[in-house]
Amino acid sequence: MINGNELPLERCPHFSVAKPRIARIGYLDTTASERRNTRYWHWYGCASCGGVLLTVATPSSPSVITKMWSDGDLLSDSIPERARAFLKQAMECLHAPSGAQVLAASAVDSMLKAKGYKDGSLYSRIKEAEAAYLITPEMAEWAHEVRLDANDQRHADEDAPLPTRDEAEKTIEFAKALAEFLFVLPLMVSRGRRKPENQTKVVTSNSYSAEAPSPTS
Repeated sequence: MINGNELPLERCPHFSVAKPRIARIGYLDTTASERRNTRYWHWYGCASCGGVLLTVATPSSPSVITKMWSDGDLLSDSIPERARAFLKQAMECLHAPSGAQVLAASAVDSMLKAKGYKDGSLYSRIKEAEAAYLITPEMAEWAHEVRLDANDQRHADEDAPLPTRDEAEKTIEFAKALAEFLFVLPLMVSRGRRKPENQTKVVTSNSYSAEAPSPTS
């Protein structure tokens, strides 16, 4: 995406308003010590909700936005495509809480399937994921709450009250937290631990190898 007088976003990242007018308010260039790490900052205001977005670009491509910040959420590409699509739709339809809850539950189901738990119902998938220590018992309990809330709306249970926007937001928060736990954080750890190709490991006489037997008492 390119910095300009307006940002052509499909939805406001704060309140998911469709086709918002997001106009530039100002911009600023910054440089670190010794004239390094120059960055071009632009901030924009949403005419629909009054929220603010901040973008940054670098000298290599001064007009191209490399990162954007707001109170809204941008979903990581490390989340599987189908689960990310369900979660994105849930976030975009918070104005219809029942639909948002059903979509968030579909995102949870899709994430577990992406991890190999494809047999049976969502209930059994949650139980299997907990038994395999993929998720904690507390996460499993929350996942079951999300499942039951979505079932009430999916089956139009007459005894179940219609969810509020706050309740739908809590359901989405769990789906987002699960995505972070299962996909985003593992990728961040993998990238953080990855050694440069030209880096070699120095082994000393005091080092333990991975194959060395553990000390016995």
